[in-house]
Amino acid sequence: MKKKLKIVNKCRFIIAFFVSIAILVLLGFGAYKILFNRTSNENTTISDSNTTNNTVETPAKKEDIHISMSVIGDIMCHNSQYTDAYLASSDTYDFSYVFDNIKDYIGKADVAIGNLETTFAGKKRGYSNYPRFNSPEQLATDLKELGIDVLSTANNHSMDTGYSGLVSTLNFLDEVGISHTGTYSSIEDQNKVLVKDINGIKIAFLAFTYGTNGIPVPKDNSYCINLIDEDLILKQLDVAKKQNPDLICVNMHWGNEYQLKQNDTQKNLADLLFKNGVDVILGSHPHVLQPMEKRTVTLEDGTTKDCFVIYSLGNFISGQTKDNTKNSVILNINFTKNGETDKTTIDSVSYVPIYMYKASSGNTKKFRVLDIEKSIADYDSGVDKSIGATTYSTLKKELTKIKNTMGENIDFKN
Repeated sequence: MKKKLKIVNKCRFIIAFFVSIAILVLLGFGAYKILFNRTSNENTTISDSNTTNNTVETPAKKEDIHISMSVIGDIMCHNSQYTDAYLASSDTYDFSYVFDNIKDYIGKADVAIGNLETTFAGKKRGYSNYPRFNSPEQLATDLKELGIDVLSTANNHSMDTGYSGLVSTLNFLDEVGISHTGTYSSIEDQNKVLVKDINGIKIAFLAFTYGTNGIPVPKDNSYCINLIDEDLILKQLDVAKKQNPDLICVNMHWGNEYQLKQNDTQKNLADLLFKNGVDVILGSHPHVLQPMEKRTVTLEDGTTKDCFVIYSLGNFISGQTKDNTKNSVILNINFTKNGETDKTTIDSVSYVPIYMYKASSGNTKKFRVLDIEKSIADYDSGVDKSIGATTYSTLKKELTKIKNTMGENIDFKN
């Protein structure tokens, strides 16, 4: 019996021994598997990290930037105009109705520019007509609401109300939020150049005038106006270039009044400007339209670029009645900044023919800037015959004159 029990115990011991060995083997295999998986995961993570770090991501392609510029001619204000805009009931002025027919063209542009050929010296000074203009400051407000962003203030009427009137004009423009160039209230301001970022395209704006109608510029304040002087032009262009603009746009008050063609001085100055980095030249002073043209300019480094000049935009608004002083254009210039090269070019130039219309009846609100082609089309279709048969005939003649002077729209891509 004891022997049998001894054998049983021995069997139990052997079984327990092998079971223990089996358990140890299983435990060891499990530990190895866990360790192996952990090492494998770590290696995979390191490998993935290395793969990520070594991958060169392709930068997103920069999109091209497109902007539009609208340009208008001389903004004048004769006594016939501010009398027409006067509101006796409130002793105020309102010029906004003048622009109703064409305001969408300017409002849709990314930037709109004009030439302010009057001063805002204030009501106490007394509003005045030619030869020394002082206009109701409400005109500045209405120009801002029209969509004007930049005004050239350098012209032969800049000093009409003296230095104080020049400074007052700038203050009124600042109040309504219209940028300005060409006249200054300090030497520090003259030594700056107006640069505006228009949706990612930086444009430098400068302006110069041939003179001030014989009104002396104060010696102590000679900085107050940019006169056409080669040294000053080159100096200000140099200041502009240091700000790395994409485009340089210059308003030039030059030429002969009422002449439909540019003179040699205008041509020579245009050459000077283009050769020294100017892209767009906007002319004023003749009070009538003069031709526009595309210019391909060879720079000092041998490269070429396309530029644009219009020698005179004529009058945008005025009370003048001489031949060709009532017709003008709204100029539309389109630009593109290449997303890859950052180079900005002119795409196209087109224009909207306009006419300074004055109704023959009524006490106020007789002046209106008309879209000539739309007015003709509306009259032909019977939609609006308010201009009358005589004005309809005049508009057709003025349209022919405009097209003879301006020519066709310009496509710079061809």
